[in-house]
Amino acid sequence: MTLITNQAMTPSFTYKQGQYLAFVHSYTKLNRRPPAETDLRRFFGTTPPTVHNMIVKLHEKGFISREPGKARTIRVLVPVDDIPGLE
Repeated sequence: MTLITNQAMTPSFTYKQGQYLAFVHSYTKLNRRPPAETDLRRFFGTTPPTVHNMIVKLHEKGFISREPGKARTIRVLVPVDDIPGLE
């Protein structure tokens, strides 16, 4: 017998992934457009490959949507209540 519940699963992401999601969400809300990878690089103080790899990983895991090759298309798919606070 299979037990089915209506309970939604909480997304499972690392602390750093959560911070990237929080930044994208906050930036988009404040600026009315998604951040560019350059904005993420400046905020987190990392290299362009590090930011790009994180964006690719978040997309692969289904936490964001994006259109490769197009600027500012990142969109958070995680419910707002599940996004951690930006630190």
